Amino acid sequence: MTVLVPKPFSRRRALRAAFGGGVGTMALPFLDCFLNENGTALAATGAPIPVRFGTWYWGMGHTPGRAIVDKAQTGPGIEFLEETQALKPFRDKITYLGNFNVPLDGNSNYTHFTGWVTNRVGSAPKRAGEIPGTTLDLMIADVIGATTRFKTLDVTSVGIARENYSARGTNSRGAAEGSPVALYSRLFGPEFVDPNQAAFKPDPAIMLQKSVLSSYLEESKDFIKGVGAADKARLDEYFTSVRQVENQLALQLEKPPKNEACAVPQRPADPAADRLASVREMGNVIDSHKLMTKLLVMAVACNQTRVFNMVFTDNFGNVRRNGETYTHHLLTHEEAIDPHLGYQPLTFWFNQTCMNAFATYIEALSSIKEGDRTLLDNSVVFATSETNYARVHTIDGIPTYLAGSAGGRLKTGLHVVGNGDPITRIGFTLMRAMGVPIEKWGTKSLQTSKPITEILA
Repeated sequence: MTVLVPKPFSRRRALRAAFGGGVGTMALPFLDCFLNENGTALAATGAPIPVRFGTWYWGMGHTPGRAIVDKAQTGPGIEFLEETQALKPFRDKITYLGNFNVPLDGNSNYTHFTGWVTNRVGSAPKRAGEIPGTTLDLMIADVIGATTRFKTLDVTSVGIARENYSARGTNSRGAAEGSPVALYSRLFGPEFVDPNQAAFKPDPAIMLQKSVLSSYLEESKDFIKGVGAADKARLDEYFTSVRQVENQLALQLEKPPKNEACAVPQRPADPAADRLASVREMGNVIDSHKLMTKLLVMAVACNQTRVFNMVFTDNFGNVRRNGETYTHHLLTHEEAIDPHLGYQPLTFWFNQTCMNAFATYIEALSSIKEGDRTLLDNSVVFATSETNYARVHTIDGIPTYLAGSAGGRLKTGLHVVGNGDPITRIGFTLMRAMGVPIEKWGTKSLQTSKPITEILA
């Protein structure tokens, strides 16, 4: 059972100016006059600034010996190497967690799949394609995400909607939005209600949609009684998604509280035809990531969601360097190790590019001020891959970063040494920090009830 404690968002004033017969609204940041003396809560209501949870994913892991200097024990300070130099300016806002393992209990390592599933679900898949549980982002969303327009938002820069790492099970895997233009329309299109506009009128079409869904849910109760156990499980997953949509529609029938930190961004330009044909070339992936990061970050600042997932590159590394034939994935296996450098240079370039993109993401979150903190400070981003060393598909020691302190609930600037403990300790710690009421998480050798106390504030 999950317990939800609603946290009201800000109610502040806007600056308005008349021009051309119309009225414009300028968004304001969290000013001191809107907050308590400590700058940590809203002065009018005492409600805390909301805490958010995000994930950021990249495929193919790191280049051995080129990313983070190993440590013998947990302590402050992360030593960034060539591959991760872009993260160095944010070293005080990041925690790195290494040397956590993935025991399989006799199950196979399904390459580029088992690693991310185990890390996010707490159980190793017994067969290819199986997702044996609910991913941690959705467990967190069940607690903190019910009072926003979108319970979660899933976005991908590489344009492969199916390669999203959020699911309630094998048959209930979310699809990610892969187009900046489509994402803009979804977030800030006709259904978006500007919280700073005085006038509000519920959309009759939304009222009708909610009514129809409610009717279907009532009818489903008798239908479920007559099906077998396997079909019942699939229907439970399906109708859980339908209930989520119904709740989202209900929220759109209510006038949202004012939030002058919310500034509607410009609509991205439609992509050129040649770009659509080469969406998975790394240059285009980088451009998409920058655009979608701006939109996603503003959606979070506008309180449209408190749980958000970004995929930079997918788990099979289906991206190419502009003008090259081999994908990132193929290079990890086919590219020879340079005898002078001691590593695969083109593969290293891809890995480094991923870390550059992660730095861009962190910077976007840290650029938005919220009281005495930033949006990054009031969030935690769980950033990880599906493998440690892609050349040999290792899943022990999968690199993991936490960016942001979750509103002061987590310490940052640490290098945490896992000493071979199950990687589920990371997810368990995050869920506990975000208020998920669980005493243990995971199955068999992956089960843990031991949070990483070194990072808890």
